[in-house]
Amino acid sequence: MAKTKTVKEPKLEDILLDCRNSLRGSASMTEKRDLLLTLVFLKFLYEKFKHQQSVIREKYGQDEGLLNIMLNEPSSYEADGVFYLEEKTRWSELLKIDATKLSVELDNALTELNKNERLKGSVPMQVFVPINLEPRVLTDVMNNVEKIDPLKFGEKDLIGRVYEYFLREFSFQMKDNKEEGEFYTPHSIVKLIASLIEPYDGTIGDPCCGTGGMFIQSLKLIESKGGNTKSIQVYGQESNKDTLRLAKMNLVLRGISFDLGNRASSSFTDDQHIGLTVDYIMANPPFNLKKWRAEDQLTTDARWSGYDVPPASNANYAWILHILKKLDVNHGIAGFLLANGALDDADTLSIRQKLIENDKVEAIIVLPRNMFFSTDISVTLWILNNNKRGGYRNGIKLRNRQKEILFVDLRTWTENVTQKKYVELSDEQIERIFKIYKDWQSLPDGVEKYEEVELYRSVKIKEIDENGWSLVPSRYIEFHDRDTELDFDTVLRTSGEEVKRLIALQRQNTNNLVSAFKAIGYDAE
Repeated sequence: MAKTKTVKEPKLEDILLDCRNSLRGSASMTEKRDLLLTLVFLKFLYEKFKHQQSVIREKYGQDEGLLNIMLNEPSSYEADGVFYLEEKTRWSELLKIDATKLSVELDNALTELNKNERLKGSVPMQVFVPINLEPRVLTDVMNNVEKIDPLKFGEKDLIGRVYEYFLREFSFQMKDNKEEGEFYTPHSIVKLIASLIEPYDGTIGDPCCGTGGMFIQSLKLIESKGGNTKSIQVYGQESNKDTLRLAKMNLVLRGISFDLGNRASSSFTDDQHIGLTVDYIMANPPFNLKKWRAEDQLTTDARWSGYDVPPASNANYAWILHILKKLDVNHGIAGFLLANGALDDADTLSIRQKLIENDKVEAIIVLPRNMFFSTDISVTLWILNNNKRGGYRNGIKLRNRQKEILFVDLRTWTENVTQKKYVELSDEQIERIFKIYKDWQSLPDGVEKYEEVELYRSVKIKEIDENGWSLVPSRYIEFHDRDTELDFDTVLRTSGEEVKRLIALQRQNTNNLVSAFKAIGYDAE
């Protein structure tokens, strides 16, 4: 008797890979990204619509006449944050269209959706016809997207997982193809920032919001703590029009209330939220942005009030002062990323000194290298806080941390490497950093020393002054010089092959060792 073959259910990652493979060689990276994310957008708008229909049927099912009215009444959907979809925009109907007419009808559906005020600007226009895919290719992609079924996979945030997958994967591919790949901030970094500043309520801002990842992670954190995400309002701005649209799509799918301004533009030269202050800011500004203003531009801008004008050659401190200006003056907290050069730049020394003296800097956390898809450099997470005076926050009593900064150096935390050879922080590591930070904020009275060798240390402003107002953590955290701990008598008795092996192992940190080897005739090079 022949054995019955067991058909394995496809994994989500397999389906998503099939979606990408269907487009192999058919379009540019940007076109593939936009096409797939748009199809996911249409699919999940319909999934939410379909779910709301089942809610309406359960509520009004006893009265067939009323049920039919409510099923076709937009307010029955919009009251719960769901978009009412006209028939021609519904995924179920789009799947029925003849392959030769599909591109045109998909673009027509997008045009129809764009008439909705709340969707305007988030829905791309004319995506499918210009790419001019073979009908069978587009049908194949849609059939693969159709397999991404919320009921089958049963995940609370399946939308987010799918959306993030495509953002991440296309960021990798765009980098490999030398195209722009900077619109995606790695998930573990966003999660770290959110866990540290704890944006549980109020307003959240991001002056360079990319695809909205910071906002999404904030809302996930609030949900995990049992908070009400409906009470959160997010404000953002993005200079790239395509990335801004992706952010709006991302937020629409999650049902998040947002204001990302009227257009894509620079937060420096065309601030879309003048006068607005928020409770929290999470941001990943472009690293070392050049020529962000003309030499004679914005020299008297109110955002620099009390500080020197940031140099036109590098926007790092312009971002810092812009973020500071947007924070609530009594309790605003910000977590953002900057290139490590901002910790000790000579041309921004006066601004940095003033920020420290004004007690705006709460923590400096240097991250490992190779965490970003667009660069391999190590970057720094800055925490600014307008209230270091202490008091209760989220049920915990915090001490007065004025005239004190916490330094953390995570450059050695490189053991958690993904399949694509990028470093990411594990949940356990994020929890460890959170504990270091929170324990420091709530130390008992009388504790003078808070440090762990080669990891963190609390430093008084007086010592920072003595170090020329540098914020480089290694200036303050004790590191062992392992070269001086080597037994050179043993080294001199080591075989030639073993010496070569030691040289290879010690290559990154071996000035003293190399000298010793050269002295006995072995060339370290």
